[in-house]
Amino acid sequence: MAAGTGALAFLGAAADVGVSGFWHKRRVFLTGHTGFIGGWLALALAHRGARVTGFALPPPTDPAFYRATALDRMVEGIEGDIRDAAHLARALAAAKPEIVLHLAAQPLVRPAYADPLGTFSTNVMGTANLMQAMRGLDSLRAAVIVTTDKVYDNREWLWGYRENDALGGREPYGASKACAEMVVDAFRDSYFAPREHTVGIATLRAGNVIGGGDFATDRLVPDAVRAFAQQAPLRLRNPKAVRPWQHVMEPVAGLLTLAERLAESPRAYAGPWNLGPAEGEAKPVAWVADRLAELWGEGATWTHALGDEPYEARLLALNSAKAAAALGWSTRWPLDEALAHTVAWYKAHRAGRNDMRGFSLEQIDAHAARH
Repeated sequence: MAAGTGALAFLGAAADVGVSGFWHKRRVFLTGHTGFIGGWLALALAHRGARVTGFALPPPTDPAFYRATALDRMVEGIEGDIRDAAHLARALAAAKPEIVLHLAAQPLVRPAYADPLGTFSTNVMGTANLMQAMRGLDSLRAAVIVTTDKVYDNREWLWGYRENDALGGREPYGASKACAEMVVDAFRDSYFAPREHTVGIATLRAGNVIGGGDFATDRLVPDAVRAFAQQAPLRLRNPKAVRPWQHVMEPVAGLLTLAERLAESPRAYAGPWNLGPAEGEAKPVAWVADRLAELWGEGATWTHALGDEPYEARLLALNSAKAAAALGWSTRWPLDEALAHTVAWYKAHRAGRNDMRGFSLEQIDAHAARH
């Protein structure tokens, strides 16, 4: 697996996201722009002047970040399924992007148990379809394929996984994303490396992402918001499970910086990248639930939902030393502050604030201003 050898030679070269003006009028093809992370990324790109073409299914939830922020007015959206190879290839060719950012996926662990074939079809063949479509794209300079922190062969180690640790997957979601990593490696080494490394292709493995605008089921924060709003206790499946929590703007900022470096130095920055919080920021689910309840107020509380549950790792952490050294990246908001921004977003949305786009842009700018 290509590990971006030579990337450390560029230590100190990274600049804050958006400062360089790299994204102004840059043509970007973004899959999954109607989702939670994809929506924040689309808004951040449009805010920096990028010309974004989004390709995705309709928003997977109602409400949704995409609708709450009226992103359809800022992004050219194309409705499509990444499993439809012909439609995807036509949309990509028409957009003539310089940068491709791939976030479209089936992103949830428990639904993957219920529909493993659909999950593998979307996450593996969908990624293969995109890689194939990129082969004939003369305009392309860089691509970042987002996978997950769950791609690793999780041994329940106390230390964080590094990019060169073994991939694996004991459940369908993690396994599908590990397979997607292998698909990217195979296409990069077989079809893009012979171009004398003029196209930079990387994968990004982010820790557990939180933030306003996530309305999915079976995720801690949106489940908490729904329960608290109904004055019901949040039911936790695995309160002792430890995860690398971080605000959505952390991986968004890292992804944009990585894409810039890939476009400038394709060979040096190709390969896999971890983006996760500092070691002390990995916290048990119960700790996060306590803080969410405290921030929400109104008597919010949680309870342990006992019962038979499918396998989920109890301990998972990432080592992001490579990103810190080569990209100058680290999380800017400590977990407690990230949770405060998250709850503030949901409180504003629940109160019926009309300008959730403006509210979200305020958080984007506040994150960019933090050093």
